[in-house]
Amino acid sequence: MSTIKEIQEEIIDEFSMFDDWMQRYEYMIELGKSLPLIDESHKIDENLIKGCQSKVWVHAELDDDKLKFTADSDAIITKGIIAILIRAFSDQHPRDIIEADTAFIDEIGLKEHLSPTRANGLVSMIKQLKMYAIAYQTQLN
Repeated sequence: MSTIKEIQEEIIDEFSMFDDWMQRYEYMIELGKSLPLIDESHKIDENLIKGCQSKVWVHAELDDDKLKFTADSDAIITKGIIAILIRAFSDQHPRDIIEADTAFIDEIGLKEHLSPTRANGLVSMIKQLKMYAIAYQTQLN
């Protein structure tokens, strides 16, 4: 099982293979297609991420002390963004998610290549994943 840091390093390596941001956007769209999709029954207002221009639903559940995330979005780029975050944080212990650094987002240059509203949405997505981790960590204590 890879650590969050190892997965983040893999993502950085993958993004560094591309010469320009059009290729990276295309790659993000592909990642979005492989997103572990949220069950339709979880596409409810409580699972919508506040602060996103697009609709993004995220669901979390605990499985053997590991947090598993599923998600979906109505926008292809946003779906790619949440796919990257879920890849880094899903199947990890809540404490590790809470303590995880998200500097890899800056290292791949994602924030600077997003519109201000998408960049705000990215921050909201990270906050929501960490809030789920805090909630589940509290249950484990």
